[in-house]
Amino acid sequence: MSHITPLSAQPELSDDKRTIGRVLVVDDSRLQRRILSASLKKWGFTVMEAESGHQALEICRDMPPDLVLSDWMMPGMSGLEFCDAFRQMTRENYGYFILLTSKSDKAEIAHGLDAGADDFLTKPVDPGELRARIAAGARILQMERELTEKNRLVNSTLNQLRALYASLDADLMEAKKLQQSLVSDRHRDFGRAEVSMLLRSSGHVGGDLVGMFQISETRIGLYGLDVSGHGVSSALMTARLAGYLSGAAPEQNVALYRCDDGSYAMRPPAETIAALNDLFLSELDTEHYFTLLLADVDLASGRVVMAQAGHPYPAVQRANGRVEMLGAGGLPVGLIPGAEYQEFEVMLRPGDRLMIHSDGVTECAGKDGRLLDDEGLADLLSELRATPALACLEALVWKLAEFAGTDTFADDVSAILLEIKPSVPSD
Repeated sequence: MSHITPLSAQPELSDDKRTIGRVLVVDDSRLQRRILSASLKKWGFTVMEAESGHQALEICRDMPPDLVLSDWMMPGMSGLEFCDAFRQMTRENYGYFILLTSKSDKAEIAHGLDAGADDFLTKPVDPGELRARIAAGARILQMERELTEKNRLVNSTLNQLRALYASLDADLMEAKKLQQSLVSDRHRDFGRAEVSMLLRSSGHVGGDLVGMFQISETRIGLYGLDVSGHGVSSALMTARLAGYLSGAAPEQNVALYRCDDGSYAMRPPAETIAALNDLFLSELDTEHYFTLLLADVDLASGRVVMAQAGHPYPAVQRANGRVEMLGAGGLPVGLIPGAEYQEFEVMLRPGDRLMIHSDGVTECAGKDGRLLDDEGLADLLSELRATPALACLEALVWKLAEFAGTDTFADDVSAILLEIKPSVPSD
């Protein structure tokens, strides 16, 4: 004869009580309920009793139990039907369900598992086995509750992150407006010539900037720059550089110097870029660098003097449609102390135009992965030969989107278009 330890001799399940507070015993036999309840109470659990499945469901609605011990065979509603109804109830936490049965057929056991039972105990119930099954259930409930708490924390964190991202998005939208405001004049007519500018960031903000400053009635300075990287830090750097090449505050513009008569004149572009390189390396503690093309334009004669610091080669489109790429490269600004830069010039005649653009144009990748490059830009300019001023730059963006297969570009796109107006034939 096997030895069964009396219920009164079982130790308290203090660890399980931390997870399982309320236990519901469901059995149509009052004696069986009392036997199970006496043991469970001694182990420290709060015990509720029900004599039928219907009564058990009412109790579950009012005081959801952590663990259910239910007889399989009961009149009215079987333990299996009660288990199925129990699983359909809305609960905050998972409830562990143990069926008490004399059945041992595997098909019946599988049927019970399908109905939602977690475990089985064969009647008559062995107290040692009951204790072990409750301990197993407690471990599962503990894991479930830990997972629920972790999910709650994850959801709470996600909600906080969503709120943070919404705030950042709003801030970045404002930053985008501010950065776009750095290009105040998108189009300006100087009589003999017109200047149009384009600035389109790949994200909310970017590292490209184009600008213009007037030196005299017939002289203007043009520049296009591209700070390394993307995002907020690059955008902040463009704002700083815009101050160094300001048209609104000529006394702060490093490209200008004050003459004895109080007027301003432009330093040679190569000298200005060298000064910016020294200034950048000495005053700004940053890992960034930038490319730059600076042009001194004489509107009266059409003479343009430029210096290039790693920026793409500017394109000159002659009145007959032929496109030339100018320049010799040069080192980016902010890499090497004492870097020197070379100047080059071009004469623009009536009907000619000059485009200063960032590498977001020439390095735009097509649907096949091939870059547009200088040759591709020349082809686009030829197609847009009859499209003037700002409309040409807008059409250029459309052409780039068509080439890339998307209007979401991987890099910032910026450009300046200087057009010398065609001569008006005399009568």
